[in-house]
Amino acid sequence: MTDTAQDRLAPDSGTDPLARAVAPLREDVRFLGSLLGDTIREHAGDRVFDLVETARRTAFAVRRSEADRDEVSALFKDISAADAIPVIRAFSLFALLANVAEDLHQERRRRIHRAAGESPPDGDLEVTWTRVADLLAADDDERLAAVRATARVSPVLTAHPTETRRRMVFEATRRVHLLMGRRDDLRSRDQDPVTEAEIAEIELELRRLVLALWQTALIRNERPHIEDEVMAGLQYYEATLLEVIPPLNAQIDDRLGCGGRAVVRPGSWIGGDRDGNPYVTGDVVRFATDRAAELLHGHYAEQLRLLERELSMSARIVEVDPGIAALADSLEDTQVEGSPAREDVPFRQAVRVVRRRLAARARATGSSLPRSVLLSAGRLIGLDDDPPYEDPEEMAADLETIDAGLSAVGSDLLRAPRLRDLRWALNSFGFHLQSLDMRQNSESHEDLLTELFALAGVSEDYSALDEDARVELLLAELSHDRPLLGVRAELSEFADKEMGVLRAAAEAVAGLGPDVVPHYIVSMCGSVSDLLEPAILLKEVGLFSGSPDEPRSTVRLIPLLETIDDLAGGARMLDAALALPQFRALVRSQEDVLEVMLGYSDSNKDGGYLAANWSLYEAELALVDAAARADVHLRFFHGRGGAVGRGGGNSYDAILAQPPGAVQGALRITEQGEIISAKYSEPVRARRNLEALVAATLEVSLLDVEGLGDDAEQAYAVMAALARLGREAYAELVHEDPGFIEYFTTSTPLSEIGELNIGSRPTSRKQTSSVDDLRAIPWVLSWSQSRVMLPGWFGVGSALKRWIDDGGPTDSEGHDAGGANAEERLATLRRLYRDWPFLRTTLSNMAQVMAKADMSLAGRYAELVPDAEVGRRIHGVISDEFELTREMLLAVTGQETLLDDNPALARSVRNRFPYLEPLNRLQVELLRRYRAGDHDPDVRTGIQLTMNGLATALRNSG
Repeated sequence: MTDTAQDRLAPDSGTDPLARAVAPLREDVRFLGSLLGDTIREHAGDRVFDLVETARRTAFAVRRSEADRDEVSALFKDISAADAIPVIRAFSLFALLANVAEDLHQERRRRIHRAAGESPPDGDLEVTWTRVADLLAADDDERLAAVRATARVSPVLTAHPTETRRRMVFEATRRVHLLMGRRDDLRSRDQDPVTEAEIAEIELELRRLVLALWQTALIRNERPHIEDEVMAGLQYYEATLLEVIPPLNAQIDDRLGCGGRAVVRPGSWIGGDRDGNPYVTGDVVRFATDRAAELLHGHYAEQLRLLERELSMSARIVEVDPGIAALADSLEDTQVEGSPAREDVPFRQAVRVVRRRLAARARATGSSLPRSVLLSAGRLIGLDDDPPYEDPEEMAADLETIDAGLSAVGSDLLRAPRLRDLRWALNSFGFHLQSLDMRQNSESHEDLLTELFALAGVSEDYSALDEDARVELLLAELSHDRPLLGVRAELSEFADKEMGVLRAAAEAVAGLGPDVVPHYIVSMCGSVSDLLEPAILLKEVGLFSGSPDEPRSTVRLIPLLETIDDLAGGARMLDAALALPQFRALVRSQEDVLEVMLGYSDSNKDGGYLAANWSLYEAELALVDAAARADVHLRFFHGRGGAVGRGGGNSYDAILAQPPGAVQGALRITEQGEIISAKYSEPVRARRNLEALVAATLEVSLLDVEGLGDDAEQAYAVMAALARLGREAYAELVHEDPGFIEYFTTSTPLSEIGELNIGSRPTSRKQTSSVDDLRAIPWVLSWSQSRVMLPGWFGVGSALKRWIDDGGPTDSEGHDAGGANAEERLATLRRLYRDWPFLRTTLSNMAQVMAKADMSLAGRYAELVPDAEVGRRIHGVISDEFELTREMLLAVTGQETLLDDNPALARSVRNRFPYLEPLNRLQVELLRRYRAGDHDPDVRTGIQLTMNGLATALRNSG
């Protein structure tokens, strides 16, 4: 190995005390960095390579305080945009490869701990089974019975503007991960010529993959369409979820006993979420549901093809169960070509019947199956008039017949794993693969119904009615099945489009079953009428059956509580809705399950990090009480984004931090952006992350994890005071400072996110510069790109200091809930941090996001503000609050650094973040040029690439 290959594009060693423990990770990063360095030199030339190396060395010198940060900026001051692009691509690709190395290292450490007999970490299902073992053994606990009846864990994939990487990049990255794992395994063995040759072959393939990545455009040169985002989401099913979810559900059923019901049931928003997205149409809904079904039918067909080859038992050797014989003979012409008699291989014949009926279903629903899965003994199947399966239950019954037949002939070994996984796949995915959520905001519903009611002569101006009149009108219309309009009604373009989406959803339900579109989410839902309005629209397309006493729908109406005010009023709205006999009857018809979605993003944007987190906690407590009063089962849907400011952070810890009663065996949770790739692009990680969701759901449902006991009232009072103080500090800057909007919109790449073809969705719900109307993704993404990370921490330091210094709230007897003096109040916070998962998780997540912030780099973005005085002043306010928040956080937690409790992230920050410095510096330089009127395509491409590279490196940035 050359001297440059040992060092280039790899972290400096410094004096890291963890060097021995992380030596394999450092070697992997060094090796991948050397491959990238070689590739850059060979295919971009020495000049680009030397510039990349100089930038890297200078950035690390800055980290060691051996160079001034301006030296990095000076490298790029006069660089042409064309020369900047390969530098950006180099650091972006390194971030991508570093992600692979870090993910691999996590898996390596888990294997080492297991081999050493150490306890698995929290989030491992084996740990959870041990923790709930006594309950499982008792078998008569009411909580256990409820969990068995209602358990459901649904990760819901959503689109993200920075996660639209090319499919080739996705596949190449997965391949690098696989090969690096294989290389690691081989290198751990005693070396011999054969092993060394295999390692050399792997390293050559890795070199090819790095070259392919270097020569591939990392991002598209045009705005991605929703169809692109649909396909990007589906690739995770191909990569991992189809493989991982069925055996996981089998294990859960075996250990928990859910009566054969699948617990892990994935969903998606991609293609159904039209809130603020004008590009979602009926055709998009059809595309999303059809492509998902097509992918799933192809998977089933391939597994059946392989199963047919495996089940070669001869009737001349084994005694065949009558059920198998009947299934094998259920269709004409089931003889396998070349076989002397079809009765000789009855299991193959039975599987072939299933294949034919599945192929017939695929053909009937428009799914295109590869020719390879339609071949059986050289003949095409599915070309005759075979009866298609009407629903998954029919196919499941035939697979059960085959399974029972194998058991009857003593071939239990052949029942697993392919047949078992196929049966559980059908149980988990049906014929639809994933549930597609419909979402629209309440204002759009009001506008649409105002038009429809006027056309139908029901109400001249629905929008002018007060709340009581609206509810009365809606209930009247929901008491019958008569549609509002005839098929020839002339609608406005807006109304026609909205109804087109719903008609497409109804078509999907008719073709794929009710589980394909089971949820309708009402954004900005602040009243009972907001909640009921979609039912009218569903009735219009046949997805709601009206009745005064027994209304029915397979689509669940879900209020989304987003702002702090809506969260505070959520329980009152639920009380009012459940007091309506028609709505209560509807919930009863839907297994007595009522789902409420909690919006983390807008509440954070509304009131800041501390207020948003406490508002969510309080809202859940109140909603749990409301559901109990009405005797309904409450299920929460957590709208968490990737970033901490949008509810991100460790999912296991976040679920365990939920209030008592908030997770009653079930939850749904959004997964978004780079988080999807980090969690679900590789089977081992996908299994681990799904297990963590299930483990936390079971533990918080079955065990007392809040840990407050008699101290709950005091803890809640302290938190309420802190939230109020945090909201005040946040509002002083975000909502009251006259220069804030200018600072935010010009010191961050907000406008460029909307202009530079990043994501299919507009950055704002409306054409306005108001923070209130801005979508949460660009709000958080902009702050992360500029390394401020404001939504994840701002205002917390002021809240903690004011509460400690000035006193806390009083309890019911008039005593200070925090203590008589500042020292005692600080002790109270330290105790709550130690004992209360909610506060511990809230502050831990904040520490993680603060560790990724960089106020010095943020200062360079502040220089982009046209009014220099505004830029300096507000950056000063933000920097001062950042330092105060760090100081107060360390005082409460007792830690010496932000990441004492997260050594893995501390290591990543230390070794990886110098690579972000050139990306940030180049982004600032290119933004400056772009805003000065330089619209050279290379400038635009360079800005896009820096956004993608920073998002890749930060991993949970939006």
